[in-house]
Amino acid sequence: MPNIDHDALSIVEAYHLAWTSGDVDGALTHISNDVRCFAPDENVSTKDDWREYLAGFVPMLTGAPEHARMTNGNRVALWYFPQTAVTTTTLASELFTVEDGQIVEIRLAFDRLGYVPRER
Repeated sequence: MPNIDHDALSIVEAYHLAWTSGDVDGALTHISNDVRCFAPDENVSTKDDWREYLAGFVPMLTGAPEHARMTNGNRVALWYFPQTAVTTTTLASELFTVEDGQIVEIRLAFDRLGYVPRER
């Protein structure tokens, strides 16, 4: 019997490594065409929306150290610090659902104000 936790985690890890390394197209190979996306921006809900969202954010990314991860069957949660010129400490979390070797749902949560430059 396959290890579902490991398979789901491997898929999510490959996705996460690709986009945090700047390879948006590579990351999207792990995403179902029918993915359901939930993000702080309500205009991000489809795979094309997600592509546009990542492509806009990735150039600002300077690092993404992981904080924690958890798996439960076909669900994987990641917590990490997407670092930019504005912040290195704003925590983000993503909850993924994986089915048939593809990510079918992404729920992203982070503090949007953490990415706004501070006034001096």
